[in-house]
Amino acid sequence: MNEPNYFIPPRGFTIPIGDGFTIYYYAIMIVCGIILATVVVALLFKRRNIPVDWVLDLLLCILPIGIVCARLFYCITGGVPIQYWLSFDEDYGIRAGGLSIIGGVMGGALGVVLFCLIHKINFLRVADCLVPGVILAQGIGRWGNFFNQEVYGAVVENTSLQWFPFAVYIEKVGEWHYAFFFYESVLNILVFALLFALMWNFKKKPHGLSLAGYLLGYGVVRSIMEPLRDAQFILGDKVQASWVMAVIMAVAGAMLAACVLIRNYKKYGRLFGAADPAQALAILPVYYTKEDRRKMEEEARKKRLAAPSSPALAPPQPPADAERGTPLAEEEFIPDAPQGEASEGGAEGSAPQPAGTEKGADEEHKEN
Repeated sequence: MNEPNYFIPPRGFTIPIGDGFTIYYYAIMIVCGIILATVVVALLFKRRNIPVDWVLDLLLCILPIGIVCARLFYCITGGVPIQYWLSFDEDYGIRAGGLSIIGGVMGGALGVVLFCLIHKINFLRVADCLVPGVILAQGIGRWGNFFNQEVYGAVVENTSLQWFPFAVYIEKVGEWHYAFFFYESVLNILVFALLFALMWNFKKKPHGLSLAGYLLGYGVVRSIMEPLRDAQFILGDKVQASWVMAVIMAVAGAMLAACVLIRNYKKYGRLFGAADPAQALAILPVYYTKEDRRKMEEEARKKRLAAPSSPALAPPQPPADAERGTPLAEEEFIPDAPQGEASEGGAEGSAPQPAGTEKGADEEHKEN
């Protein structure tokens, strides 16, 4: 057997607070993943005409519910006694570890629903921006398994394959095992790159393609990796709960992709966007915050005061619900973008001026 070809770090470090408080590298990797995911979501929100300020609201909705559901899913499927589910016991409680990514995804979905109800925005549109950050965080968080020396595969007996990162050395058993955490981390980051490229470059409807890609990609990766893990890391005794959920995710992703494409085809005549460029709703409409709407109203008021004798030239008013700061309804109204910026939906969706305008009528009268 070969000796480890890499430095094996400890699980964490202790800071001198009271009797000493240990901070685990697993937790640090999860936090790093959350931070990078937040940056990704903020970039996609801005790119896809959603206020960046709402990212904080989204985090406040999904993180608490996601963490609780990740813990509960692990405890229920792993047979953890109920008294340890939310306890801080060092041996069996939260401090001893035990979170399920699939449980966290389910809880995060509930958080997104709550966020969409608060801001009255399309669920699929928000989910499309969120899931690239989620799978990036999952890819980074898998390195927490490296520090904990867990989530590995069968024993690697061939000495020519006993090297990291193909295999990982497990100190407590003194053996080399397949480094499944590393394989899954790399695959997750590849899926992230594909989803981010899709969301960054593709700015037309239908909503839901990124979510479908996440469910399909992550579901396939987990459904392949899950049965190959060491038995102690498989949740469920008679039924492998995580494997079943992974298969369901993959099937749901394929079905969702088919549904959103068929719906867009029936509505606009093609799978992506619309055949008629005048149909602005085939392009992403703009959402505005309360502050954006206040500035638009102030700008419109100044223009009206500057030209009181030309009501026909006054800019259009924001919708009546702007005073309340209600987000713009996608299927109802798309106001003009603030001065200096053009809404994609408004730019392509604006119709040409008809021949019977007031100006054209006056000129015709003068000629007569």
